[in-house]
Amino acid sequence: MNLIQNIDFANIASAFASGTGQFVQLFEPQASLFEKEGKGYVIASFGKESGKLPYTDFIAKQSFIKKNPDTIQKFANAIQRAQRWVQDKSVNEIADAVKSYFPDTDIGIVRSVVQRYKEQGSYAADPIVDEEEWNNLKDVLSKAGELKGTADYKTLVDNSFAAKAKSAVK
Repeated sequence: MNLIQNIDFANIASAFASGTGQFVQLFEPQASLFEKEGKGYVIASFGKESGKLPYTDFIAKQSFIKKNPDTIQKFANAIQRAQRWVQDKSVNEIADAVKSYFPDTDIGIVRSVVQRYKEQGSYAADPIVDEEEWNNLKDVLSKAGELKGTADYKTLVDNSFAAKAKSAVK
């Protein structure tokens, strides 16, 4: 396999569409748009194939956390409320809520993406990053050559605010 890594992120989709490469990793809704337009086929989903991992994390300096614990807790609570909302709502309700972020994308595409993500369990149910997810992320980053040093879970992950949010937010 010849992995092409010198294409600017913003140009990956157009490079593939113009004939560069045989496979491409695209974010949604671009992948579904390509499929609808006949430019390619979704053959796998990174969200499903990679297993559980903390795809989006929020990071703050320890000094900020110590000075602003109420702000951190409110943020964790908001994330938990949003995650519960996504778990509880239908595909159509979620698609309608996020449609404005994809103004040029047909609502049918947005719905199919939300449906795929819900079916494969891509949306986290709570803000806790467990050690298994952390180690999976480290493995992905290491194999991609992006993690040069160590990243100790116990040193870098503080789930205390997430755990409090999980138990307090209903």
